[in-house]
Amino acid sequence: MTSIVDDRSDSAFVLESRETVAPCGIRWTAVLAPPAWLAAAAVTAWWPQPQDWPRTTELVAVALAVAVVVLVTAVFGHRLGKFGRAARRGEAWMIALAVIFTAWELVTAKLAWLPVPFFMPPQAILEVYLDEGAMLAECVAYSALLLVKGVAIGGVAGFVFGLALGWSPVASYWGHPILRFVGPIPATAWLPFAFFAFPSSASAGVFLIALATGVPVAVLTWSGVATVSSAYYDIARTLGANQRFLVLKVAIPAAMPHVFVGLFMGLGGAFAVLVVAEMMGVKAGLGWYLQWAQGWGAYGNMYAALVVLAILCSGAVTLLFRVRDHLLAWQKGLLRW
Repeated sequence: MTSIVDDRSDSAFVLESRETVAPCGIRWTAVLAPPAWLAAAAVTAWWPQPQDWPRTTELVAVALAVAVVVLVTAVFGHRLGKFGRAARRGEAWMIALAVIFTAWELVTAKLAWLPVPFFMPPQAILEVYLDEGAMLAECVAYSALLLVKGVAIGGVAGFVFGLALGWSPVASYWGHPILRFVGPIPATAWLPFAFFAFPSSASAGVFLIALATGVPVAVLTWSGVATVSSAYYDIARTLGANQRFLVLKVAIPAAMPHVFVGLFMGLGGAFAVLVVAEMMGVKAGLGWYLQWAQGWGAYGNMYAALVVLAILCSGAVTLLFRVRDHLLAWQKGLLRW
């Protein structure tokens, strides 16, 4: 029995894909996804187009490759473990992406309903990746390095500051007004100060990203530590716990869900600041690439960079969720974000 027909022995899959299984036992998403991508390849290859777009042949190959992958996962997904289950959950999305891809190709390259160069066809985006992949990769590496530095510094500083605010009344007395005064200011408003105070645009960018990350982490860490039930501390003290144990083994573990919420919020702000900082003064990175492409009217390059930026942001959030799920395994089933 192939996985196109519902396999009732896989209880997890049945639970996840209950809505996509017809009463007759056929998963129509598995049946329709490969033809949808074959149709997209056929439209790209054989529909006449008013002008010659390079890389059309390569785009047809990509669509055919996706069709083959979707077909393989539909037929043999039940033998591919986690990858097969994930691929089968995404079959409906693969159909939607094929429809979007075909419509995009039709209204841009084939029918020319949308003006060029503001709306470029898919093969123009693919051309950017094939011809300028090395330059984009260098910009991704630079942006990733800048982001990691800023998020690491801001996350650690925000965590320590928030922990002090939540644990120490003295730190709360002096630090809380500062946080309430500085916190609401958008990180991008510090641009003039950062580029004046720091010796290089890269260090200024790290400062801005750290600021955008650190404020929400500090607020959420302080909130998490301050809301820990006093009963936990009383029980620990009864068992002989000292101050260090109360902080490391009671306060911090109880506040970790709040800390990850702060990291999630800070990561979103960090990406926004990253693009702005690179546009203002940094000589490389995705923000610089976006501004460079806009200046030359290379909208295909701009869209290609936006796709890469979206993938980078989504990957960072996914990595954060994986770390959270690993560290907070004791709260599995309770977290809903």
